[in-house]
Amino acid sequence: MQTALTQTVIDRAKLAKRPYEIRDSRLNGFLVRVQPSGIKSFYCEYDRGKRWRLGRADSMAVGQARNQAKKIISQYHSGIDPMDEKRSNARAITLGEFIDLFFQPWAQSHQKSHEQNIKRIRTVFKGFLKRKLDDVSVIDLERWRASRIAVGNKTTTINRDIASIKAVFNRAVDFEIIEQNPIAKVKKAREDTRPRVRYLNDEELKLLLDALDRREERRCGERDSANRWRSERGYRKLPNFKKRAFTDHLKPMIVLSLHTGMRRGEVFDLKWQHVDFTVRSIAVVGETAKSGKTRHIPMNRTCLKVLRCWQKQCAKSSGRVFQNADGMRFNNVKRSWTAILKQAGIVNFRWHDMRHHFASRLAMAGVDLNAIRELLGHSDYEMTLRYAHLAPEHKRKAVELLD
Repeated sequence: MQTALTQTVIDRAKLAKRPYEIRDSRLNGFLVRVQPSGIKSFYCEYDRGKRWRLGRADSMAVGQARNQAKKIISQYHSGIDPMDEKRSNARAITLGEFIDLFFQPWAQSHQKSHEQNIKRIRTVFKGFLKRKLDDVSVIDLERWRASRIAVGNKTTTINRDIASIKAVFNRAVDFEIIEQNPIAKVKKAREDTRPRVRYLNDEELKLLLDALDRREERRCGERDSANRWRSERGYRKLPNFKKRAFTDHLKPMIVLSLHTGMRRGEVFDLKWQHVDFTVRSIAVVGETAKSGKTRHIPMNRTCLKVLRCWQKQCAKSSGRVFQNADGMRFNNVKRSWTAILKQAGIVNFRWHDMRHHFASRLAMAGVDLNAIRELLGHSDYEMTLRYAHLAPEHKRKAVELLD
């Protein structure tokens, strides 16, 4: 498509399923590229197969972009290739500088867990931060992989870290700071895509719940003791825990996780407005879900009772379901979680394993795997198949068809 590029033409450019270009009839080589996402960018095609991205159409005027394109075309015909300067810049910038100047600002607006992700990259790839972007090679990553294996890191962890660092270099390509990803050929190691999942057996579940009850009783006793001490000295008493269903967030958080399979971050982000007591359903909205898609989880009687009791003792019912002492979102509950596991005598069980526990119990009860997939919010059915071995009845019925 070719026409005189004006602001009106760009604003009215409709989105399509695939990217397309509108070329300027006034200046050969000047064009705007329209992405399905709605992003429209100016480009200067100064020679066959050679392009220079001028900028986004929502941040610069058409006239400004056209003038830059004229300058680039003029310089190229004078023997100056703008790519030479770009390659020079790539040789000058380090991985650490790129993360600070480009990747981190981008991640803040595109990744939910950008802080943890960037911190992880800086930690595990510390030895690469002062290296130039084009000075990191495939062999460097393979040596790094070997060193991680040598100290006992799991294949799954290593593969996840490799995917993270490759994503950083891919972003550098997208920003046109480097022409190609120097570690693009690094492959993930083979791993078991259906590992055995950790869930609580009946005895362990009872131990965990009993430990939570004992913790509640102990905290009530400690609060009574503290109030007696304060009363003797004329200090104002603290709220009486015995008048509340729970002494703090830990027990309702754990019960909710066991009975809904919600991810830890989804529990931290859950708001009362997304809890519907009438239809007994919890909405995990897309903006907080890992998949980016909203899903609805029915509440059983246990979950319903816990959340109703918890809501009654919350100061406000319009904000997050769980807030820390400062009224802010929780970042982690590692200390209290580790302590309760120790008291219960449960080992090798992570917070995330409560999600596996939820799905495993459903599978063992004969719930269809596709229903489990929907409840967990898995975008890939392969993730749900890890629970297939826990539903032997389905396989038994399939084999019996041969009789």
